[in-house]
Amino acid sequence: MSPIHKHVDLIQTFKTSNPVIGVVHLLPLPTSPQWGGNLKSVLERAEQEAVALASGGVDGIIVENFFDVPFTSGQADPAVISAMSLIVQRLMHMVTLPIGINVLRNDARSALAIATCTNAQFIRVNVLTGVMATDQGLIEGCAYELLRYRRELGSDVKIFADVLVKHARPLSSPNLTVAVQDTIERGLADAIILSGWATGSPPSLEDLELAKAAAHSTPVFIGSGADCENVATLMQAADGVITCSSLKRHGRRDQPIDPIRVSRFVEAVRRGVPIESEPQSLSSVRLHS
Repeated sequence: MSPIHKHVDLIQTFKTSNPVIGVVHLLPLPTSPQWGGNLKSVLERAEQEAVALASGGVDGIIVENFFDVPFTSGQADPAVISAMSLIVQRLMHMVTLPIGINVLRNDARSALAIATCTNAQFIRVNVLTGVMATDQGLIEGCAYELLRYRRELGSDVKIFADVLVKHARPLSSPNLTVAVQDTIERGLADAIILSGWATGSPPSLEDLELAKAAAHSTPVFIGSGADCENVATLMQAADGVITCSSLKRHGRRDQPIDPIRVSRFVEAVRRGVPIESEPQSLSSVRLHS
């Protein structure tokens, strides 16, 4: 690994070494097939969900265009990028938590641009290295362009990269250990994310242990499928967790975030790992609108 490459400092970024990151699934955005024609309603829903996550005690938030299905394998439409920028800027005034961006399916360059211009802290990249067969077709890693673009922008936004991302299969059959090492050492990821095979399915504890061993000091996040029942076990082999589906009403991904479910999930994580810092609370929500 290059001596100048430093992984993300979780305590510096999230004020805890075991962060819980909640996801705001944006309603369909302009040009998406299910776009409702009213950006205000999209913005209001995003605000409600960000506040619900913050008041429930999460340590960070990812904003993604989850309901823009079907996704493009390339660059998202400029209207999507513009809308996401407006929404993220608004959320910055609603909550004080670190915010990340994920432009689906793999528009990492746009995510980095949004994050840099809005002072967000990190982005999620589904395919940073390698080639994955997905329902959008073949998606190739974007590390070469992305890392140079970050340098060109003079940005310090961190890159959280999926390894063998969900809803996809590798074109080759890489060993998980090698895939993790390549993502960090050759793709220069600041943190890695390990998911199950699909949204709502968790990675196995064994895979998390393999990933953690291969990642060394680079943080490893659980990327899907964590809930109140399994998160304490999974966190034994991870540094943090990204979650959304289990935080929604009745656990249904089409429903809004339930702040009670958020609180229960955060409590389950805190019970399962040592607490080095005070958990986030209502103070994470700004009192002005």
